[in-house]
Amino acid sequence: MSAYLVEGGNRLQGTARVHGAKNSVLPILAATILCPGESVVHNCPDLSDVRASIAILEHLGCRVERAGDTVTVDASALTGRDVPDALMREMRSSVIFLGAILARLGEAIMSFPGGCELGPRPIDLHLAAIRSLGAQVREQGGELHCSAAGGLAGCEITFSIPSVGATENAMLCACGAEGVTVICNAAREPEIVDLQAFLRALGADVRGAGTSVITVRGKKPLHGGEHTVMPDRIVAATLLTAVAAAGGEAELLGTDYRQLSTVTAVLTEAGCRIRSGSDSIHICREAPLRGVRPIRTAPYPGFPTDAQPPVMAALCQGTGTTVFVENMFESRYRHVDELSRMGADIRVEGKVAVVCGVERLHGAALQAADLRGGAALVVAALGAEGRSEITGLHHMDRGYYGLEDTLRGLGADIVRVP
Repeated sequence: MSAYLVEGGNRLQGTARVHGAKNSVLPILAATILCPGESVVHNCPDLSDVRASIAILEHLGCRVERAGDTVTVDASALTGRDVPDALMREMRSSVIFLGAILARLGEAIMSFPGGCELGPRPIDLHLAAIRSLGAQVREQGGELHCSAAGGLAGCEITFSIPSVGATENAMLCACGAEGVTVICNAAREPEIVDLQAFLRALGADVRGAGTSVITVRGKKPLHGGEHTVMPDRIVAATLLTAVAAAGGEAELLGTDYRQLSTVTAVLTEAGCRIRSGSDSIHICREAPLRGVRPIRTAPYPGFPTDAQPPVMAALCQGTGTTVFVENMFESRYRHVDELSRMGADIRVEGKVAVVCGVERLHGAALQAADLRGGAALVVAALGAEGRSEITGLHHMDRGYYGLEDTLRGLGADIVRVP
């Protein structure tokens, strides 16, 4: 078990580069099994979720090699149809392999996925989508047995809510379906646009990602391809809030400001000065932060639920009151009790959290309960007085690569100790 030791009170200064997006690289790695060839994925961070995905690929018969931040996958000898329970439990996103395996081999067997505990996240939308494409799904002994003995056929899929994972699974599965598939009320996240770009690099005919309607013309002959993963907008948001909490001035390189407009708008309203370039964001915070208008999480292009915890952590210290309304996950406030240990004034009622800014936070012994909640504790600790010890880093390792190194590069006093 590891812990972060953070000595707060140091203003941040300098530049940092944002690594590849976790929520983009995971479906892209799953998509590599669609083609009987070699795919090269650049800007692939060495996260624990990525390592779990690579383990799944190797179990399925793929040859995988990593060189720096480049991962090469050769799926020519794909033979496995099952994902063992131990690998499924490693991460929630493991269900994304369902559509890809089914599209390539016509049969998939896996248990229910694991991952962060943020409240109920059923996979019924995923299963409904592949059923619409002609797959038969049955549950037996805690496992999902999916088969398409008669082949997959294109159809119209309409989601009741714009689920990111279900949209991606439908896209992957539809690549192996005969005819045209139209996905309506599709999620619009930038990571889905990135997945479409990779699929097109493989020779797939996929259009419309980034809008609410995606069209896939299936059964196109696929081949190996090369792709560079987009920067992680949630890592960028976390670093922005770190500067907002601690004060100082920094520039983030390799990120698209358009994907973070809702976050930067909140930080600007709170008193930060933000300037955006073509692939960079510059932030400066001098005066204490102030409360902002209510923040309501929503599917993209709304305010991202993954950015809510670190933004809340930054706004705990300062003046004024901010109301958060969490519309995506039931258990997205698990960081609140830990922030309260630092002296934060937060009241939670259902999906609403009211944050009253305080003059200062103080260091404390803290434990991360999930990925983004853990990042929030780091952000708060950077702006607090005294030392904080943060455990539960295995959650953060799922989505942040070398976070302590990046922050130290900006002048933070943070070390990782066993």
